Amino acid sequence: MSATLAVSDLRKQFDIGRPAIDGISFDVPAGEIVVLLGPSGCGKTTTLRCVAGLEHPSGGSISIAGRIVSAPAQGILVPPRLRNLGMVFQSYAVWPHMTVRQNVVYPLKHRNIGRADATGKVDEVLALVGLSEYAERPVVSLSGGQMQRVALARSIVYRPQLLLLDEPLSNLDAKLRLRLRDDLRRILKQTGMTALYVTHDQAEAVVIGDRIGVMRDGRLLQMGTPDEIYNRPADLFVANFTGATNELTGTLVQSGGGFGVVDLGAGKRVDAALLHPLAAGEKVRVALRPESITIGKPGGPNSFQARVVDRRYQGTQTTYDIDLFGRRLEVLELGTATRHEVGIEAPVSIAREALWAYRDEGPLASE
Repeated sequence: MSATLAVSDLRKQFDIGRPAIDGISFDVPAGEIVVLLGPSGCGKTTTLRCVAGLEHPSGGSISIAGRIVSAPAQGILVPPRLRNLGMVFQSYAVWPHMTVRQNVVYPLKHRNIGRADATGKVDEVLALVGLSEYAERPVVSLSGGQMQRVALARSIVYRPQLLLLDEPLSNLDAKLRLRLRDDLRRILKQTGMTALYVTHDQAEAVVIGDRIGVMRDGRLLQMGTPDEIYNRPADLFVANFTGATNELTGTLVQSGGGFGVVDLGAGKRVDAALLHPLAAGEKVRVALRPESITIGKPGGPNSFQARVVDRRYQGTQTTYDIDLFGRRLEVLELGTATRHEVGIEAPVSIAREALWAYRDEGPLASE
């Protein structure tokens, strides 16, 4: 039976330094997949380990299915084995001396489930993860992706009320990662299981999560659907981390209706979306994604001339560097053929909805 997860004002302070988790709160409804996304050291894995009971929080509370499992102020700390959780680790964590079936049936041996019942559950979950024909093979004879499927099957065979996944695809090669990424969401949705998933890979987060929480320095900056995170980032860090790697700096000269005009200097201006309140005269930084710039198709208020200064062909896409207003910006164009030569002058256009202006609060700290 899937369960809700509620994390409230969670804090974790190790002996020295800033808090690893600094007062984060979020809920995961039953049957939903929430992904915690962020760079190394942001607190996402520590959060997962606190939910699992492998780390002891310094403050706040964690509830699973309405039952408080951790609340330091109340002296509550339910041990991991009593939280009815499943967990899939970055490493495969399979028992190398066992077959696939022996690995998957192992958790059922400690849950008073009869042999016939256990066999049926194992057969069902092996079919779900696509390993039925490998049931009797030694687990060490499998590929990395197959071993991770064994780990997943072992974690869901007893139907835990909550599944925790700590970067489960990071040890796989790129092609296998893409295939298992898609399969993983399908498998979780078929089981109806509530899941908390940790990754640093934004593409993985977008594909797998119903909602994504972006973390930095122990804080939860934004929680929203993949569409919200991707198209309306709450701040400049979220925009940068999810792929808006181009930046322009300027001054907001007028605003209205959620949009504003930004003066970039030397008489150059752009129309941009304002994702939080800004006043005329404020210094701003404008973020935009490489794929949001179109070369060769003028039109709209943000239409300018630019020069192509570099080109990198990547098979299914080409990345260009352009000089726009004396600033070097990256442009990504899909297609198997290159279209623009280095050195040419060409019109470029940018939809104002794809330019996001944020208050300029100085450079972001390096991650």
